[in-house]
Amino acid sequence: MDHTIVIGAGQAGLAAGYHLARRGLPVTILEADDRVGGAWNHRWDSMRVFTPAPSIGLPGVPFPRGEMFPAGAQVAEYLSAYAERVGLDVRTGVAVDGVFRDGERFQVTAGAASFTAANVVLATGAERVPNVPSVAERLSSRIVQLHSADYRNPSQLQPGGVAVVGAANSGADLALELAATHEVVLCGRHPGHIPLRIESRAMLAVFPLIALTWNHVLTRETPPGRRSREKVLAGRGAPLIRVKPWDLDAAGVRRAGRVVDVTDGLPVTADGDVLDVANVVWATGFLPGHGWLELPGLDSSGFLDNDRGAVTGQPGLYVLGQLFQHRFSSHNALGVVLDAELVVGDIARRAVGAGASVRP
Repeated sequence: MDHTIVIGAGQAGLAAGYHLARRGLPVTILEADDRVGGAWNHRWDSMRVFTPAPSIGLPGVPFPRGEMFPAGAQVAEYLSAYAERVGLDVRTGVAVDGVFRDGERFQVTAGAASFTAANVVLATGAERVPNVPSVAERLSSRIVQLHSADYRNPSQLQPGGVAVVGAANSGADLALELAATHEVVLCGRHPGHIPLRIESRAMLAVFPLIALTWNHVLTRETPPGRRSREKVLAGRGAPLIRVKPWDLDAAGVRRAGRVVDVTDGLPVTADGDVLDVANVVWATGFLPGHGWLELPGLDSSGFLDNDRGAVTGQPGLYVLGQLFQHRFSSHNALGVVLDAELVVGDIARRAVGAGASVRP
């Protein structure tokens, strides 16, 4: 029976693996990290998820009872246990470096290893390449620079002020944490905020409605979803979820504009504010793209055009976890499971069309 290779053993990849296995479709999951969980193994120490634990469980195995908003490390532990309990064929330490067409099939390479598959599911969301502005190269060598991908805790920084560049959720979280030990300036446009505390009873009560909206109302198939998608992809980030503006004010975090230049080795904002800091933390997200794809007619330099996860013009190639791929929540735990079902449904239809027997 035709094989499927899933690249990435995070939530998206494991959800796809589960649905494929349940339908009796052979699947192998390749993970570049040495542990199941992918990027969840590399979050900062104090990071906690924004959605309640019950909502981030994968099919067949609920998230363990305990913390309502678990830490990133707890999510990674759950994902590892999930893969073992469900019995998925996950191969860690396998970094895919090429995907090629071989007739009607794909050849997937990872160093000296090679895999042949009828279908490939890109469950990495996008390359986890830190997006660091070019001005970083001109900063003084005396300034300690870290991207949020490499930040773990305040001990990595030297004494002195910190500029956290990027004022969305990650930046706000890091600025609040660092304000306990450093003078902090948070640089970037304020994205707005959700007024309620996410831990409050009121927020937990309305969360099912929020999830319903994110998953089924704000999709590419509805007018409000298409309007929302246009704003999201234009870089108008999500509002602050856990940290509120008054939390930052109370902690003494100063606000500044975007960092656009460097003067005498120091960052300069769009307002002309020269930031005399000893550290810069880049909370500027990650670059989209799948640079290791070598497929004719495919532009892999950014987000992959797709219909419900099926990459346009590339039969058998699928993507999961992209920002607003099909629904507002496509890039997070709420949406990837639903998107994985869409992808696996299409793979099953292809298998049936090729004469395979597939469980419903």
